[in-house]
Amino acid sequence: MNKQMTAAQVVAQLEDGMTIGIGGWGPRRKPMALVREVLRSDLKDLTIVAYGGADVGMLCAAGKVKKVVFAFVSLDFIPLEPYFRQARQSGSIEVMEIDEGMMLLGLRAASWGIPYIPTEVGLGTDVINKNPDIKVIDSPYDDKEWVAMPALKLDVSLIHVDRADERGVCQIAGPDFYMDDWFARAAAKTFVSCDELVDTSFFHDPAQARLVHWERSVTTGVVPIPGGAHPSSCTPLYGFDVPHFKAYAASAKEESGFQGYVDKFLGASEEEYQKNVGGLDAIRAIALPTY
Repeated sequence: MNKQMTAAQVVAQLEDGMTIGIGGWGPRRKPMALVREVLRSDLKDLTIVAYGGADVGMLCAAGKVKKVVFAFVSLDFIPLEPYFRQARQSGSIEVMEIDEGMMLLGLRAASWGIPYIPTEVGLGTDVINKNPDIKVIDSPYDDKEWVAMPALKLDVSLIHVDRADERGVCQIAGPDFYMDDWFARAAAKTFVSCDELVDTSFFHDPAQARLVHWERSVTTGVVPIPGGAHPSSCTPLYGFDVPHFKAYAASAKEESGFQGYVDKFLGASEEEYQKNVGGLDAIRAIALPTY
């Protein structure tokens, strides 16, 4: 089955009010080209579920977001994502703020088709007080209480990977695939952008097949977009673009704000965006971060 698509075809399947999971982690391996295609669309009233970075901030700044379910929204070396911060402080969005582990359990529950997973995480904290949808339940086996972390059911997940084939086999070669496997399984549809579209025979090599982290059956569509994670990183192919992130964060304090950033960089297509940031060669030349 050939699942190859364009970014425009992906966004054409999205609808106002959907719950959309976005893979990656802060400034790392975000499906930014797909996010940019959403920015060019008329979509609105979205619920975004993410370990967030500029993906969340940009969608909030563009007025696309009704609610964010998150454990954090950060650019990492810039601790507070500037446009998400503005949205929180203004009260323009609804939020469900939870622990990183609770997010994982919510995705797992959705993947497994169960309503919740019990956990001790969050007991006695404002995570429960501020989130009335999260219930505390009694154990049927002893006198303990547990937090019943509800399933985070996603209409769609958007993920970026290193390589994929047209059948939907996806490879993440970096040292951490974050929670992308659970985002993929928790969604009714999962659309994946990739830096390289490879022939299926590529995965006949066991060393390459071991870097596949979810079943191809849950991949709905594959969009080849070299450099599509920029300005976030896609280890080991390229790092995150520190100067670009600094310019993005600085735009939040400028009179033109996010619209000024959009006018300078977004363009009418991904090709135009990449031209505006120096081209694919410049993206691939960004050094990997050292920790």
